[in-house]
Amino acid sequence: MTPASPSSRVPESHVIRAQGEGLVCALTFDDGPDPATTPALLDFLRDEGIRAVFAVIGSNVRQGAGADILRRTVVEGHVLCNHSTSFEAMGEWDADRVRADMVENLEIIRAAVPDADVPYWRAPNGAWGVTSSVAAELGMRSLAVANTILDWETQDVAILTENLRAAMRPGELVLCHDGGGDRRGTLEAVKTVVGERLAAGWRFTLPER
Repeated sequence: MTPASPSSRVPESHVIRAQGEGLVCALTFDDGPDPATTPALLDFLRDEGIRAVFAVIGSNVRQGAGADILRRTVVEGHVLCNHSTSFEAMGEWDADRVRADMVENLEIIRAAVPDADVPYWRAPNGAWGVTSSVAAELGMRSLAVANTILDWETQDVAILTENLRAAMRPGELVLCHDGGGDRRGTLEAVKTVVGERLAAGWRFTLPER
């Protein structure tokens, strides 16, 4: 498998660059929080001293331990991204409907974490439509759907490990998932490849603001 969406195909207004120079990469995780994966991922990132971006689905925050996991995510220094209230594609929505959903998701996030900074937006399923322009009006920059590891297609650890090695490009962000289904294979691939890159002198930063 070849990871999709190289940076050359990303709209210029979308953030793909990681902060810093040289062997740097920004980890971004979509579709959480998920009690089956996110806490273990947070444990790993904490142990390695890495901060990442978590693109948050509001319905997950409202379920079970979602709000507690979100609070932990922020306390441990990670950055939040608005990823809508649900997994529904928004590419055909008009601006008013998009705005209402974005604002509702911000309210869900801030009900769990008052005054949370949410500087980024990422459209579910990569269906952008008018969402980027609405996000900009609300003070959020769009995080590119790029350098993906295709972990919605498989949770085979060997495949995902190779996909992540190929998708992790110097100076750019990479997109993985901590929710939206069984992500145990993704977690194992992240542990392996991040460990390899740390040993090779890479640093993990955040996307450009």
